[in-house]
Amino acid sequence: MNKQILKKLLTISVAVALLSPLSLYVRPFVSAEDETEASETLTPDDPDDGIVSINESHTDLLNEVPANAPSVTGTSYILYDTDSDTVLLGKNIDQPLEPASVTKVMTVLLAIENLDPEEIITITPEMYYSIPEDYQMLGVTSGEQVAVKDLIYASMLLSANDAALALAIHMGGTERDFCNMMNERAAELGCKHTHFTTAYGYADVNNTTSAYDMALIFEEAISHPDFCKIATTYQYTMEPTNIYSDTRNIVNLNRFISTQEYSYDYYIGGKTGHTETAGFTLAAGARKNDRTLVGVILGSTNSDVRYLDMINMFECGFTSFSTIRIDPTEFDVITKDTINQINAKLIDTNLKVMENNVFVSDYLTTTSSRIALGCTGYAELSKVRIDPTLEEQTFEIPLCKRYADGKTYQVGHIHIVIATKDKVIELTPEKASVWTGLKKILIGAIAVVVLILILLYSIVVYRRKLKRRAEDEYRRRSRML
Repeated sequence: MNKQILKKLLTISVAVALLSPLSLYVRPFVSAEDETEASETLTPDDPDDGIVSINESHTDLLNEVPANAPSVTGTSYILYDTDSDTVLLGKNIDQPLEPASVTKVMTVLLAIENLDPEEIITITPEMYYSIPEDYQMLGVTSGEQVAVKDLIYASMLLSANDAALALAIHMGGTERDFCNMMNERAAELGCKHTHFTTAYGYADVNNTTSAYDMALIFEEAISHPDFCKIATTYQYTMEPTNIYSDTRNIVNLNRFISTQEYSYDYYIGGKTGHTETAGFTLAAGARKNDRTLVGVILGSTNSDVRYLDMINMFECGFTSFSTIRIDPTEFDVITKDTINQINAKLIDTNLKVMENNVFVSDYLTTTSSRIALGCTGYAELSKVRIDPTLEEQTFEIPLCKRYADGKTYQVGHIHIVIATKDKVIELTPEKASVWTGLKKILIGAIAVVVLILILLYSIVVYRRKLKRRAEDEYRRRSRML
């Protein structure tokens, strides 16, 4: 085989190699022929196809029921970690159900967000006449002037339906319009199974929310310190009004506050509810060691049991699950190593990593026993495919934590832009400006002036030489004469 044939075969081989898509598998960057060998030498473990994505991690723990998980009495319930947005325990968490007076959590939230607590509301008949007589009432009357804060305390502690309706109509104009405000706010918070038709929790099969949605609403409510302060107040004294001359003592009917039997040290606020169609309902929050948990029970068949169930849920959440803060710097070495590996495998191409940014979640929640085992971090490259024929391509490379028991969570990603090397200048071009154009003109003008000066100088020198030569010639002739 002569040299020309060998040269042609080599050229064809190089062309085929460049046109074939390159691949990245877990750690190594390999071609089809050395994929197996590279995987064995560069990757200590085989890729785990069971990676829990960031979206899946919010409900993945529902597949792992701890041994001390309580048996909750209710059609639906949830225990939710607010830091990591993770569901720890639950049943029928997306089922729309009547929340009864737990509805007032949204009404009070909107009042805290939109009204001045010292603002005075003048009561109208529309704020109480439609409420059934057997529903809990503060007892406001037409023309009475009541402060917003008094109505909020009455709504939360006494579950006064007239107080909640007064707030609603004051904000929305009508109860129906206020319900539209409630539903819009619920949608903003990420609720997908909520439809409010009443501002105070009237028994209506169309007034529904889910345990998960109510957890989102309650999480937002307890983010306001005033809400927690109000919800944990044992007794509130309402000052006399323009019509009612005596003070009103409003006692908190929530048994987390009003009794020792159901007292819970880590309780930070809650709201109860009950109607014949909704059953017994409860939303509550607890904070321990800087962790905040939210619990919701809908459709319970027993008033007392819902409190015990909630306490047991909180205890299970604090002991069986742990939440860790994710430090982005722990992935610095992994990110650098990943980029170096990619660039090393691209060295024979016209490609290079031109841009990279790391994004990670703030928190991760999983079982306490799993966290105790420890974990390792890595970049998951098994599904990355790089095409050397493209000038630019973008990848979101998952960053993962793999625990000793094999459970693997995606906790972030590396955003990588791979482009042709000759695009380095294009990626950071000099910004065009008026000065840029003037600079070019000035440089050109200076160059022209310099050339003219050189030319003039040359002419002057030349003329001086001619003059000197003429003078010398004149003197020479004079001497000859």
